[in-house]
Amino acid sequence: TGCEGHTGVCGKKSDTANLQDELTGELIRLARAVTENERSRSSDELMLKGLFTTITNVNFNSDTVKKLSDEIREEAENRKPGKDAYNVQKIWEASEDIRSLKSLILFGLRGTAAYAYHAWALGYVDAEIMNFFYKGMRILGEEKGMEELLPVVIETGKINLRCMELLDKANTESYGDPIPTEVPLTIEKGPFIVVSGHDLHDMKLLLEQTKDKGINIYTHSEMLPAHYYPQLKKYKHLIGNYGNAWWKQKEEFEAFNGPILMTTNCIVPPKDSYKNRIYTTGAVRYPGCPHIDGVIGETKDFSLLIEQAKHCAPPTELEQGTIVGGFAHAQVLALADQIVDAVKSGAIKKFVVMAGCDGRAKS
Repeated sequence: TGCEGHTGVCGKKSDTANLQDELTGELIRLARAVTENERSRSSDELMLKGLFTTITNVNFNSDTVKKLSDEIREEAENRKPGKDAYNVQKIWEASEDIRSLKSLILFGLRGTAAYAYHAWALGYVDAEIMNFFYKGMRILGEEKGMEELLPVVIETGKINLRCMELLDKANTESYGDPIPTEVPLTIEKGPFIVVSGHDLHDMKLLLEQTKDKGINIYTHSEMLPAHYYPQLKKYKHLIGNYGNAWWKQKEEFEAFNGPILMTTNCIVPPKDSYKNRIYTTGAVRYPGCPHIDGVIGETKDFSLLIEQAKHCAPPTELEQGTIVGGFAHAQVLALADQIVDAVKSGAIKKFVVMAGCDGRAKS
């Protein structure tokens, strides 16, 4: 956060960004109140949800940000009364080196919390990772020099990798190892729902609730990898991908005509033309958009958007053909010997590494 002016580049208003700074200060209060041996499910869930909420393009709703801050403050007071919240403005106003190092820790914790949040939804929790969230947040609220902060930056990176391993384990043990898959881009007949974000647990819930109801499910942007997991691709109504990158939502969601489920980032400020059919869930919120409630990892009721899908006009087709993906590490390692031989023979002359969720283009 720390936005300047009325609106940030993500479309978030400055008052909401300031409230997210206050929420971060409350998380530091919580970290001060909870020692390593005092963690609980409720404090852990608030820590993850609070950090995830402050990621760009997740929560644009000032009221829900404030409500979450109040919940975190109450949890901290119940644990150890008298611990103070931290004024995050001190980070933004610190010297360049201190500001940079603390920003690396804070933004690293937020990103790691997103991974941990998704692993939590599938029942996977790592005590070392959770302990570091509290440690890192406590350190942000302390007066530390460069020599003290730099090792914490390095540790943040190590914990992030550990959390990526945890999420990979959670996803593959829950849904199988991804396999190379050809994903259709064309439109089929029938009611549609498009799903974006990263939460595979929400996707599985929706697929179960729409099974045998004649409703087709399409992915968008970050949810494209759902097609590669065997336990998700077995659902025949997970039928294809619609659209391209998250930053094209305004034009693509308007053309879709049906309901959209945003399970996580990245939501961009929606047009009024489709605001009533873009549903948020989990940590995602946007004023005026319907929200599907539910505790992390538990069941949710998607009946509202399922019913709406039955009465919407068909989507405008954006493209045709297919795209291929699913070349995850298990697949690559299984073919390692053949790949090495192909490199030695000259059959493979270069590798192109593609990562992220900013879409695809011909050049």
